Amino acid sequence: MRVLVTGGAGFIGSHIVTALTSAGHEPVVLDVLLPTAHPVPPPRPPGVEWTEADVRDGPALREALRGVDAVCHQAAMVGLGKDFADAPAYVGCNDLGTATLLAAMAETGVRDLVLAGSMVVYGEGRYDCPRHGRVAPGPRVAADLAAGRFEPRCPECGATLTPGLIGEEAAPDPRNVYAATKLAQEHLAAAWARATGGRAVSLRYHNVYGPGMPRDTPYAGVASFFRSSLARGESPRVFEDGGQRRDFVHVRDVAAANALALTAVREREPGVLSAFNTGSGEPRTVGEMATALADAYSGPAPVVTGEYRLGDVRHITASSRRLRTELGWRPTVGFAAGMTEFARSGQRGAAVAPESMAAPAS
Repeated sequence: MRVLVTGGAGFIGSHIVTALTSAGHEPVVLDVLLPTAHPVPPPRPPGVEWTEADVRDGPALREALRGVDAVCHQAAMVGLGKDFADAPAYVGCNDLGTATLLAAMAETGVRDLVLAGSMVVYGEGRYDCPRHGRVAPGPRVAADLAAGRFEPRCPECGATLTPGLIGEEAAPDPRNVYAATKLAQEHLAAAWARATGGRAVSLRYHNVYGPGMPRDTPYAGVASFFRSSLARGESPRVFEDGGQRRDFVHVRDVAAANALALTAVREREPGVLSAFNTGSGEPRTVGEMATALADAYSGPAPVVTGEYRLGDVRHITASSRRLRTELGWRPTVGFAAGMTEFARSGQRGAAVAPESMAAPAS
């Protein structure tokens, strides 16, 4: 199968290219290769066709789609960024870029899509109240966070809530600009599928980490921040009290999920987008991750700062049962082994501006 991988030179995209090649497919990379995202030109695997172009370049996309059987759309601007001034860049990269790609696919007749989705579309994760059962707490307020009251409370009675694994049936509730753009990508893909009879899968990545993560950029995940600090000889700075629960999933497992989804999407119902959580199934706190990474790196211990960001959620961990049951995916890299490898592997060079339309999604 010939597969166009947008953002195929980025962190996740490059691992997907490797996984597809190993599975006997023919990946084609489209990446704009901005110096801010790729200060050092990335290596090009032998035999892999590359197109250096922006995902918002319609003519370049139509050319790259010639002879393609499916698209794996990884190109996006990721992370929370610096402040709300980044909003136009996020919308331009993620939503206009996706719309341009889908229009080119509609024109060229490519009907199979795997999208890099994200767990950020859920906002907070699943919570249960001992009195009221399943509840959906609203966004946390600055006064509570400033006072160190980080845990969401039951909106009915104020009781302490028990976090759990969230499933794909949960209603979306994006809490920041990045999350809003990731949800919009899914809506665009669903509209494209209905209009064209296409088949689409969104893999809602949880916290992806592993070799090749970018270094020293605000446009990345928490694992990248901590690894960058250790590389500078500094302690990882853990926000809030470090008790935030996340699901850290290794990039090779995410690449394997994409390879499976690209085969399975051809058997899905036309006109529909199917969403799948993509997580390890091993929830950990951010503090636990920082400690494991610092220990494996033999670096300074993490520092819990009490700082916070309004766009962050407290707990978000995945139930990936649907992906396991329907596509037969199984993560293979455990938390301890993955963090040890990550601590000892290299990172991509510093990026001082937003990663572009060909940057990896997460």
